[in-house]
Amino acid sequence: MSDEAGAGILVVEDDRSMARVVVAALKARGYDVSAVTTGSAALHRVEFQRPSVVLLDLGLPDVDGIDVCRRLRRWSTVPIIVITAEGSDERKVMALDEGADDYVTKPFSMPELLARVRVALRHRRAAGMVDDNVLDVGDVSVDLPRHSVTVGGQPVDLTPKEFAFLALLARHAGKVLTHRSILAEVWGPTAAGETQYLRVYANQLRKKLGEDPARPRLITEPGVGYRLVDRDATDS
Repeated sequence: MSDEAGAGILVVEDDRSMARVVVAALKARGYDVSAVTTGSAALHRVEFQRPSVVLLDLGLPDVDGIDVCRRLRRWSTVPIIVITAEGSDERKVMALDEGADDYVTKPFSMPELLARVRVALRHRRAAGMVDDNVLDVGDVSVDLPRHSVTVGGQPVDLTPKEFAFLALLARHAGKVLTHRSILAEVWGPTAAGETQYLRVYANQLRKKLGEDPARPRLITEPGVGYRLVDRDATDS
């Protein structure tokens, strides 16, 4: 039984056989699950049922899933996990840029999907309790006013750009941030295509944070972006 038992999950999937499997797996974990097959129905359900997480297939028959993300983000902060087809990196990036929090790619394993749901629920809960001055993601602590970082209580010396990159990821812990969104925030809008910056700085951050390759905190999502995770939480 999940420690988030009772949380409301809305499944938006027009493939009824897949929807049945996903709904059954979520219900078995103790979640309160409902399902719809269209984007318009999803918008209505979110407005009136206020689920804790939305699982959103991008290939819907009426409203494109990316447009559903865009429209939901005009008024709702509900975590959105999009479900995409294999090889559709451009669609993933578009959905994330329009406000989705995470994604899984078909075919996906049920344990992977359940893990993403748990992370989304933790992130949603933490968002209501976060101290805006100090951001803690596992053993990484980012002190915004002091521009300082510790790992396991030990100080880490970062350059201003490294700090800005890490602070941005920490503000959105657990969420995938796209290359474009990171570059625009840290380096400015003119740097939108300079993805080599991110590779260099991500590698530098990993070294300074003392990353364990087997259990990384800073995760690369190939072709999409980066995310910072509490590695202990993702193991549960």
